[in-house]
Amino acid sequence: MLMAWDKNHKFDFKYINSHEKTNSVRDTSKDETLMKSLRERINNSRNVILIISENTKNDTDWVPFEISYAVDKCKLPIIAVYPDFKRILAPKELRHLWPTALSERIDNGSAKAIHIPFKQALIADAISQFDFNNMPATGVNYYSLASYEGLGL
Repeated sequence: MLMAWDKNHKFDFKYINSHEKTNSVRDTSKDETLMKSLRERINNSRNVILIISENTKNDTDWVPFEISYAVDKCKLPIIAVYPDFKRILAPKELRHLWPTALSERIDNGSAKAIHIPFKQALIADAISQFDFNNMPATGVNYYSLASYEGLGL
């Protein structure tokens, strides 16, 4: 969907897929090759979009690796995106969906995150606003009700 929004001229949305910045890695590649590619992709990023659903917390290898590398090594903000919600006004209530790697970093203060629903206007705004030079203040930031209304949501 992110790539479709980028290609649609009706949307003021710019998406740069860091996965296109490096060589593709097949699922059959060795773990170290995949980790090297993921590190390179994250190194070329300004922020991380983490799509959080009921299944995200069940990934015990690549999602935790990407979160830990992005937060611990690259100091990138997390744009936590939830497909099944219209508004996020209390991110801590969604903790049961978070991967352990995210919850640990939110708890210890190292993860800086904005929590938003999967809405084009919000994702575009978060991407343009948050990067390694302009981090969310905490790990549980969210848009106010007035912000949703201001974006027509």
